[in-house]
Amino acid sequence: MPQKYRFWINIICWPLLLTYCSNSIVIDEQTVFRYNEYRNVTSLDPAFARNPQNIWPINQLFNGLVQLDSMLNIQPEIAKKWTISDDGMTYTFELRQDVFFHSSSLFGPQQTRKVIAQDFVYSFNRLVDPEIASPGQWVLQQVKDYQALNDSLFQIKLKNPFPAFLGLLTMRYCAVVPQEAASKDTFRKKPIGTGPFYFKRWEENIKLVLRRNSNYFERDKQGHRLPYMEAIAIQFIPDIQSEFMLFLQKKIDYINSIDASYKDQLLQPEGSLREKYDSLFNMQKGPYLNTEYIGFNLEKKQSPIHDIRIRKAINIGFNRNNMIAYLRNNKNLFCVACDYQYFKSNEKIIKVVSAREKPISCGIMYNRSKLISLGLYDKNFKHREEEELRTRLGDKYQ
Repeated sequence: MPQKYRFWINIICWPLLLTYCSNSIVIDEQTVFRYNEYRNVTSLDPAFARNPQNIWPINQLFNGLVQLDSMLNIQPEIAKKWTISDDGMTYTFELRQDVFFHSSSLFGPQQTRKVIAQDFVYSFNRLVDPEIASPGQWVLQQVKDYQALNDSLFQIKLKNPFPAFLGLLTMRYCAVVPQEAASKDTFRKKPIGTGPFYFKRWEENIKLVLRRNSNYFERDKQGHRLPYMEAIAIQFIPDIQSEFMLFLQKKIDYINSIDASYKDQLLQPEGSLREKYDSLFNMQKGPYLNTEYIGFNLEKKQSPIHDIRIRKAINIGFNRNNMIAYLRNNKNLFCVACDYQYFKSNEKIIKVVSAREKPISCGIMYNRSKLISLGLYDKNFKHREEEELRTRLGDKYQ
């Protein structure tokens, strides 16, 4: 169950008007997902998918060899299967035959072409190219060589056995890109990929629009072609308080964080929605990967913090249950303190607050009216187990 689909579960309310020459096409407002990105998107090139604001739209535009499901298990993506040699150093991937790049005149009269193994050779070469200067070069630091054995077989050889290598390949740094487009200077602003949505329009700092890829290769369990939505519209309002007000006005459909000044207005102390909002919004808790911690600076040699007993005393003095209750309204979990010798025995109090890819709780909210219009809401929604909701929304609810 790929990670790309969890984020797009809540479908949008605003109509999106797209113009082709002199003809206007109005998209059904219930099939457009709107959200605000208060941090600016800097690039739609997967070679620069280093932070959430870039990764989220890139995840919808591109695919790689493999992907993660909701339990962080490795699943096929463009590679339908693979083998690993007995010594753990050679990975051979067999590619699907039904994956095509998004339509573009760059591909000539056919407007598109099938993804082949040589495309991964080019994409990996580009990732480690010093002139590209991708922050994701490190993903391939364990790789000795890679080659296309033929159009459908791609092989990677490692320097040493590295069991975590498949996990690294799920990162969007390793997405396949077409040489016809990626060699252009405009690729960061006008990307061409293979994902469930294709690039339509981007006015930087104003709005980004993605449209449904009608030729996308993945299907749900019932055989329906994905994705379900027609478009994604992302706006860029840097003020998180303004973002929350837009959500209250139903002008965006999803938020995954709120300004601290609003959290007590919205949430009960135990973490549930207050009654005035309970009939309007749904809050969903799900897996998220991010760790925030409180650390000690040990650079000052005379500081009493150098005494490990002081650090342990501070550690013991924290009531973690109260910390999560008052700072996060019980929406999160915490980890116990750890002693990292690498950091000169620096005791670290670790507080998991919100992240995207780890089974630690976080909260998101979305407008209930959209679920009702789609037949995805009933009176027992707030008590439904996550797996049941995922089943109702299809195989790719992720």
